[in-house]
Amino acid sequence: MDNLIRIGTRGSQLALWQANYVAKLLQLHGAKTEIIVLNTKGDMILDKSLSKIGSKGVFTAELEEALLANEIDIAQHSAKDVQSQLSEGLELIAFTKREIVNDVLVSTNPKCTLNDKNLIIGTSSTRRVALLKHYYPHVETVDMRGNLQTRIRKLQEGQCDGLLLAFAGIHRMGYTNMISQRLEIKEFTPPVGQGTVAIECAVSLTKDKKEFIKKVLNDDATSTALTAERAFLFTLQGGCSIPSFALAQLNNDMIQMQAGIVSLNGDVIVKEELTGPKENAKQIGKNLAEFVLLKGGRQILDTIKVQQNLNILDNN
Repeated sequence: MDNLIRIGTRGSQLALWQANYVAKLLQLHGAKTEIIVLNTKGDMILDKSLSKIGSKGVFTAELEEALLANEIDIAQHSAKDVQSQLSEGLELIAFTKREIVNDVLVSTNPKCTLNDKNLIIGTSSTRRVALLKHYYPHVETVDMRGNLQTRIRKLQEGQCDGLLLAFAGIHRMGYTNMISQRLEIKEFTPPVGQGTVAIECAVSLTKDKKEFIKKVLNDDATSTALTAERAFLFTLQGGCSIPSFALAQLNNDMIQMQAGIVSLNGDVIVKEELTGPKENAKQIGKNLAEFVLLKGGRQILDTIKVQQNLNILDNN
């Protein structure tokens, strides 16, 4: 096997942390690595919310083009950014061991919580905005795009009272001292894939290199959970700007999964749970999505897609 593995990544500090983490694991098992930085649409357009620029591949498309052109061997992504359906000729071959999956409130005030009055929260996530409207309707939100360091700077400048972010990124970047509240999964169920790094490659990558990468990087429990979660997202046909959520957790040989969708205004939330054997992970995710759609999720999703298509047209 050619032991050089070219790793494609976005250029943010968090993405580079993830790329270096992947590289070190590969190096420990004898591979040579090269990190290749590419800018994505989502990194370059920062003056519009994700829902207004379209969600399809905004953080992955350029990396996927490089895979198909054989300019890189693998692309590393935050798994929550990866579309539910990959382009032809691409596949996911590994998911790294999952971090704590919770959303957290980050603030310069260590006593800040979502119960505080007159609270302004920064977030670029439609899921988080919708869940705030549902559970904490008194909270005002402001759109907060940019890399983690940019958002922290805006927080410190007083543009908001707190930020809602994933624990994983905060932990990896060394900001855990700024966490003022860890949100309960029961209310703020994370999006599909939060807390793990996905490894994507071209189908044409050599078999021995694929097997080596998978052996080194893939965590079986995380991969099983992501199989269920991504099957949910695929069946729902939701992108990363749809306020859906799903979390599959392994308990011995069983998967316990909760998932759902919330309307943009927070008025309606549909949430279902399902448990089954881990070997049925994909079917569990599919069945759960079908339950959610039948219980009112279809109407929520159709309304959201109309609203977001109008937003995209208005901004073109």
